Amino acid sequence: MNKAFVKESEGDEDDDAPESALPAGTKNYMTVRGHAQIRAEFEQLVKVERPAMVQVVSWAAGNGDRSENGDYIYGKKRLREIDRRIRFLTKRLESAVIVDPAAQQNRDQVFFAATVTLCDAEGTEETYQIVGIDEANAQEGRISWISPLARALMKAREGDTVRFDSPGGLRELDVIEVRYE
Repeated sequence: MNKAFVKESEGDEDDDAPESALPAGTKNYMTVRGHAQIRAEFEQLVKVERPAMVQVVSWAAGNGDRSENGDYIYGKKRLREIDRRIRFLTKRLESAVIVDPAAQQNRDQVFFAATVTLCDAEGTEETYQIVGIDEANAQEGRISWISPLARALMKAREGDTVRFDSPGGLRELDVIEVRYE
């Protein structure tokens, strides 16, 4: 049967749907650290994982019947996944605007790449760094610059109180410290 009429499996669409979409018309800001991490993942995929998977698929294809060859079928699927991720990372790296926190001129206000220590009404202190969407990880204290908290913090100074809508409702936090590392 012609391949045009066959859908290989459910999850095999060859789209480049981003894992975390940028708002329309905005720049893809990244810290130096975040850019290095994405670049390292890209290099790993291009130089190590993809060539290894191509070798496996080539070996499996040489074994004969491909319709029941698990190594071949899985290998082709994994190659599509790797290629999709490479395309995504390429687009992200090409559109990246790298921001070095050490080069920040106005160090008393919160901007992209700032590390901010906050205090809530109960006296609990939390520290967050405002980073790009691809490097955000709340468990590690890195929040995306498009998150409600980061947007509320923009241009705030030490001693300011910020208000923002959280999933738990309206919250107020005091800015204790602003630093750039």
